[in-house]
Amino acid sequence: MRYLVTGGAGFIGSHLVDEILRRGHQAAVLDDLSSGKEENLADARSRIDFHVGSVTDLASVQSACRGADYVLHLAARVSVPRSVQDPIETNRVNIDGTLNVLVAARDAKVRRVVYAASSSAYGESPALPKAETMRPEPLSPYGVAKYTGELYAQVFGRVYGLENASVRYFNVFGPRQDPSSQYSGVLSRFMLAAIQGQPPVVYGDGEQSRDFTYVENVVDETLRACEASGASGMVFNGGTGARITLDQVLRLLETIAGKKIQAKYDAPRPGDIRHSQADISLARTVLGYEPRVSFEEGLKRTWQWYLAAYGAK
Repeated sequence: MRYLVTGGAGFIGSHLVDEILRRGHQAAVLDDLSSGKEENLADARSRIDFHVGSVTDLASVQSACRGADYVLHLAARVSVPRSVQDPIETNRVNIDGTLNVLVAARDAKVRRVVYAASSSAYGESPALPKAETMRPEPLSPYGVAKYTGELYAQVFGRVYGLENASVRYFNVFGPRQDPSSQYSGVLSRFMLAAIQGQPPVVYGDGEQSRDFTYVENVVDETLRACEASGASGMVFNGGTGARITLDQVLRLLETIAGKKIQAKYDAPRPGDIRHSQADISLARTVLGYEPRVSFEEGLKRTWQWYLAAYGAK
């Protein structure tokens, strides 16, 4: 089988490429390297077809799609705060780009598109855990754009017969997540601060909670969504079914790192939600998905990677 991964040089995308190759399949990557890095594909680079290009350019997507059996669409502007600052760019990449991917996949007659959706679609509804049947109420341009991608994928299924599935990722973390940007995932910023002996910044009071999901878990779920019978047209939560507060994360990280970590607390950011937790019963039933790596084990693995990558800098 041949898989095209858009955004395949990114954090999650590169892990998907590694797993596709490990399973004995072929992989192609389309990435404009605006946030992804070729070094993320260091072990895979010689064994994949690498297309440098943006999903906003239809011709680039069409070229990358040729011969693909499955398309895993991860390319996106992934930051909530950035989408608040620049909603037009978020719309261009996350909505127009997704439409280009769906058109190219339709024309290339791929078997199925799996779309990397986001838990941000749920917004601030107080009900926990979040189930796929809940009404989406996104709080940010990013959340709107990612939810729109789900709708477009489902419409392409109904109108053109293009098989599709969406996986709503919940706060994915792990090795290769870039901590250098203010828009980075919170765990990557916590770890870099701890390594540098700086106070990590918590936006809010620290009691906000997340369903932090180790990257290996969502990679497995995303690949299951490619081939599972009866999954086309469906949306699945990509989480663990548990949640932990940011203050609890910091205490656990203290234990793992063997050092005291004193956080700095700042005002909550616009568009950030208070609590997030996935109901994964649908993914269990339809995809046979079960999180393999616990949060604590994932945090240990991630800390070791960050220590090796940034500890000497």
